[in-house]
Amino acid sequence: MVRVVLFLFFFLKSIFLSAQGSIDDQINEKFENATGWFVDLIFAQIPITNEVGVPWVLVILILGASYFTWYFRGINFTGFRTAIRIVQGKYDNLEVDGSLHVFDAINMKNGAKPEATKVTNHIGEVTHFQALTAALSATVGLGNIAGVAIALSIGGAGATFWMILVGFLGMASKFVECTLGVRYREIDEDGRVFGGPMYYLTKGLKEKGLERLGKILAIIFAIMCIGGSFGGGNMFQVNQAFQLFEYVTGAEDSFIHGKGWLFGLIMAIFVGIVIIGGIQKIAKVTDKIVPAMVVLYVLAVITILVINYTRIPDAFIAIYNGAFAPEGIVGGFIGVLIQGFKRAAFSNEAGIGSASIAHAAVKTKYAASEGLVALLEPLIDTVVICTMTALVLIITGQVEVGLPISDAQGVVLTSNALKSGISWFPYLLSFAVVLFAFSSMIAWSYYGYQAWSFLFGRGKKTAYLYKTIFCIFVVIGSAATLGSVTDFSDAMIFAMLVPNMIGLFLLLPKVKQELVKYKNAIKTRS
Repeated sequence: MVRVVLFLFFFLKSIFLSAQGSIDDQINEKFENATGWFVDLIFAQIPITNEVGVPWVLVILILGASYFTWYFRGINFTGFRTAIRIVQGKYDNLEVDGSLHVFDAINMKNGAKPEATKVTNHIGEVTHFQALTAALSATVGLGNIAGVAIALSIGGAGATFWMILVGFLGMASKFVECTLGVRYREIDEDGRVFGGPMYYLTKGLKEKGLERLGKILAIIFAIMCIGGSFGGGNMFQVNQAFQLFEYVTGAEDSFIHGKGWLFGLIMAIFVGIVIIGGIQKIAKVTDKIVPAMVVLYVLAVITILVINYTRIPDAFIAIYNGAFAPEGIVGGFIGVLIQGFKRAAFSNEAGIGSASIAHAAVKTKYAASEGLVALLEPLIDTVVICTMTALVLIITGQVEVGLPISDAQGVVLTSNALKSGISWFPYLLSFAVVLFAFSSMIAWSYYGYQAWSFLFGRGKKTAYLYKTIFCIFVVIGSAATLGSVTDFSDAMIFAMLVPNMIGLFLLLPKVKQELVKYKNAIKTRS
């Protein structure tokens, strides 16, 4: 434990110092030299052709999602109707009676062996819908706006097709990890829920006689999750939101030009107000913000599509032709396929394990019920929102294939695409991006805190320490030139898949048990 604390101390110190890149580039360079090996390891490419390689983490995510789809006989499609009915509350009557077996956190704290404890339908902190929006708030964000533009600039319109395919496959991964998140969650004496990969790795693998392996994997996951929450789930989000806000309000002539710290301070105050209240407060905010920002963004996109409705058929033809017979794309068909796969996998985070932390807090006694709800995430995030963004970019001709762009440029391209229809739409997009960033930050703060509490305990002082550090990084992120810090943080997020995927494969039979149990309950009550 001492080593873990020291590692986190020096990691946070390095992030703080390197985030001052605009002040001292030498510090940023030293940080990159010190952490570059880790970034290179996580994003190492498996050569496919002489021109194209695919990150090994992407291969694991895609193969895992494909296997889960086969193992559960297309749960991504067969479970869709049930998932909708659960969110609508059609099966709430199933929660009235019975029990759910969970490990009693109080007994474990006192040194007793884990025992199955009967709990009522009140166990949990949020509804199915709130858990869904809380998890969606972490995935629906800048990746849906900037990331799609980046994928199209490299892979062309055809990347959209493969992006949609991976979105469907990712639904199975979400189902598996979020079912396990509920099955192995812990609930303390105050009714607070603690769940996620840290718990199904330790307790699930212990059941299989792999206790030591489970503890090691859980610690690795927790460390990576904390690092990812400060970087990709915090600093990157607020930094990109500030850049777009500054751009649409006049760029260098903007009233907030050079005042990123002020933007960050305002965001930090709002974030702090929300996250101090825990998952219940976060869920109450996200169940309003997420639908609002999705509707806001989708309506803006639909408006542009309606204005250019005559070009929609051509856009779909370009997507289909580009997917199977691309022209002028590096790596040809393989190059397009990889770009589509990469954007979808990196957008919905299926297989990373983070979403299971939010879904674990749901009020239910049937773990599979929340797993089914969770499979809606990649559908909304990737199949719907990313596809609509791609259509607008294709129809308005904003993306120049073969010209790689940055995240900031990707957001600007989407802004210009919306501006081509209605001049004031970029302001609407800027507001949506701020909401995207805000919701992502509060969700990732919860993920990070859950990992933090797993390593350092659940006391109030421990909680306030993490949340204070998180808010400080909101200010740092908006004011700094992030550079290698973002790369390192992204690498930590995708390193989470290694321990998580090992756990998912080993615990698949448990997920199947939960699914059969829930299906039988539905049949009995119907």
